[in-house]
Amino acid sequence: MTERFRKNIVTIQNTTLFIQITGIVKNSRYFKPMTAFENAKTLNEKYNCFLEIFDEGRYPLSSGKLHGMTVAIKDVLALKDARLTCGSKFLENFTSLYSATCVERLQKAGALFIGKTNMDEFAMGSSNENSAYGAVLNPWDITKVPGGSSGGSAVAAASGAVRVALGTDTGGSIRQPAAFTGTVGMKPTYGRISRYGLTAFASSFDTVGTFSKSLEDAALALEVMAGRDEHDATSANVPVEEYSTGLKKDIKGLRIGIPKEYFGEGIESDIREAIEASKIKLEKAGCTLIPISMPHTKYSIAVYYILTTAEASSNLARFDGIRYGKRAKESETLLDTYVKSRSQGFGAEVKRRIMLGTYVLSSGYYDAYYIRAQKVRRLIKEDFTNAFKECDAILTPTTPTTAFKLGDKISDPLAMYLNDIFTVSANIAGAPAISLPIALDNNGLPIGAQLITNDFEETKLFSVAKEIYVELNMQD
Repeated sequence: MTERFRKNIVTIQNTTLFIQITGIVKNSRYFKPMTAFENAKTLNEKYNCFLEIFDEGRYPLSSGKLHGMTVAIKDVLALKDARLTCGSKFLENFTSLYSATCVERLQKAGALFIGKTNMDEFAMGSSNENSAYGAVLNPWDITKVPGGSSGGSAVAAASGAVRVALGTDTGGSIRQPAAFTGTVGMKPTYGRISRYGLTAFASSFDTVGTFSKSLEDAALALEVMAGRDEHDATSANVPVEEYSTGLKKDIKGLRIGIPKEYFGEGIESDIREAIEASKIKLEKAGCTLIPISMPHTKYSIAVYYILTTAEASSNLARFDGIRYGKRAKESETLLDTYVKSRSQGFGAEVKRRIMLGTYVLSSGYYDAYYIRAQKVRRLIKEDFTNAFKECDAILTPTTPTTAFKLGDKISDPLAMYLNDIFTVSANIAGAPAISLPIALDNNGLPIGAQLITNDFEETKLFSVAKEIYVELNMQD
């Protein structure tokens, strides 16, 4: 019997031992371990979270702090010799000539790049239904959206395809999908990570960050990516801390602000209950809860969409069918080329935001909308400045609801925009913020809590985060 059967012990993903006993039965074969790349392909067939999965060995490993950490890259960030589509047909055949600074730093630290992730076109959307390459599906419930615009990266991390996925957060595009998919969504201070190599949506808001299942992975990735970059004048010349040390710090004595403006009508009861449970955890850890007011919060959605669409209108003017990207055929004049290329290349949401931005920047409306929104932006920033005189961190829900159904809001832009009501203020102020999974609702969908600290206090953010973080596991 021992001559006819033998054991083959295979290690899968360095954690689990599988024993397959193979005999002389016809067509039998030994078990083959699935690589990270093959696993990503399998998961992508279910969730459409990747736009490109690399061939194994295409981006070889180097030794470093993150050696072997699997990483996915949102397809708005440049990686040399890889496609850079931004989720748009306009750039479907465009290949990047260089790598973004954050991507390059990860590569030098030993990260293993698995692929580029799906996203709302040019990072404009809150559901990942605006991608030119099809919607991403939420692994907790494939009838639900994963959030956006970084939905592909959120799902890549949530499903286990990678340990860390890069996203970008302009008004909540990391934190909102993190809440919807039960992952840790980290948005650092504006300027903490270089934007060089990031295709701009709104330059004064865009922030590179991460998705992960682990707070430690988020902290380690931030340590590698953070820091001044000579290629980006907006990158901050502030020392990079060992953010992972925050996971070991005692938070006894810290003051946690609870802003009344974030707990009004429209929040699902399950989310309220989960936030209350998080408050209790923080009090048991020795924190003091302090009620605070941030009176200009009610203007945040209006300010955000006026300013970001204005910046998008300017940034996307470069996509004209001449310099790169899609060029319409059968155009007779230069103007005809511009109009047809942009009409054919951009999707509905991108066109909507370009038109809104052009409107608020136009003669006669610039002072009434754009300048006024900039003034209110300053007031919102002052709300945060004043709040942090009273408290060390702020706790809020990440979203008013859990993940909604595919198709529910895609035809109602205003309802979609209001989904970012709790996240946009941190981008307006430039403050660091993190979304953490804290519970499941009655339908088994993840609930996220948001923590915000003062500028460049990411270490403190991780210290508080560890007290309320709950690892949520999907059921097959």
